Amino acid sequence: MIKTDALIIGAGPTGLFAAHQLKLIGLNCEVVDNLNKIGGQCIELYPDKPIYDIPAVPECTGEELTKNLINQLKPFDIKFHLNERVEEVKKENDNWLVKTNNGTTFSTPNVIIAGGVGSFEPRKFSTKECEKFENKSLFYSVKDKKIFKGKIISIFGGGDSALDWAIELSKECNVNLIHRRHEFRGAQASIDKVHQLAKDGKINLFTQYQMASAKGDKNLESIDIKHDNNEIKNLKTNYVLGFFGLIMQLGPIANWGLNIDKKTIEVDTEKFETNQKGIYAVGDICSYPGKLKLILSGFHEGALAARACFKLARPNEKYRFEFTTSSKTIKERLGVKSD
Repeated sequence: MIKTDALIIGAGPTGLFAAHQLKLIGLNCEVVDNLNKIGGQCIELYPDKPIYDIPAVPECTGEELTKNLINQLKPFDIKFHLNERVEEVKKENDNWLVKTNNGTTFSTPNVIIAGGVGSFEPRKFSTKECEKFENKSLFYSVKDKKIFKGKIISIFGGGDSALDWAIELSKECNVNLIHRRHEFRGAQASIDKVHQLAKDGKINLFTQYQMASAKGDKNLESIDIKHDNNEIKNLKTNYVLGFFGLIMQLGPIANWGLNIDKKTIEVDTEKFETNQKGIYAVGDICSYPGKLKLILSGFHEGALAARACFKLARPNEKYRFEFTTSSKTIKERLGVKSD
């Protein structure tokens, strides 16, 4: 059995920063993730997608953000348990007993759930012909944008992912953007940019259209899209990208006695604690009045949850807030020489 001050479920950006904050205040922690690599959704779904909402970082990709967060953790000895899924969480005296599908058992007073939206899979095209092209020329996420260079790309969707990729790939590709409505659901700045690119002839925009069929033998050659008025257009295309959102599955979390509403966990805004003492939820999986699903919000939530962990992990010690720029204690932990 592994004893630790805190266990983090989820190795995405929010979980990584929560681990950093725990170590800064002198607490031990371990991290469990059901993926086989560190990075969560940033690595699994959009490693090459530009991210614009990290303070003081004008632009970075999901992969770059993950690498920077891992580098930030290098001064600390943090054990990651990848390819493991937490199956059982139960109370044992003042601690939580946590078991994974691999049989790893943890005893800890604090559990921070930073599991994004839980287990997830993309919503897919309903058109049957699309299945034979999946993971060859039809994708629901982008893991290597270099394969699209100079090609014709047809992007379906009306949210941020579809808009962001249409903008990004239009720099080096011939892009068709297809959406079933006139109105888009993404950030207004992205919507304005897409309309300007369409006006400039750098994006071919088709609204009120949906996928009708995908054509080709081994490789995708063209697609038929159908308008609301039943008009059919044939578009030559090398690749199709579909961004219709994710189907969220909470999995075993649903059975842990947490206050779950619409597949998110309700928390307070002081400690980001759930209805179970010592279990916290941060990132996309938590909800509270005014919640913003931004990575920077997850960083804030993780920082406060980490400090709440101190009271249960060190009940006989008083937590003293220290600025990282001036704290001798923190500098010693980081191996930085004091002036």
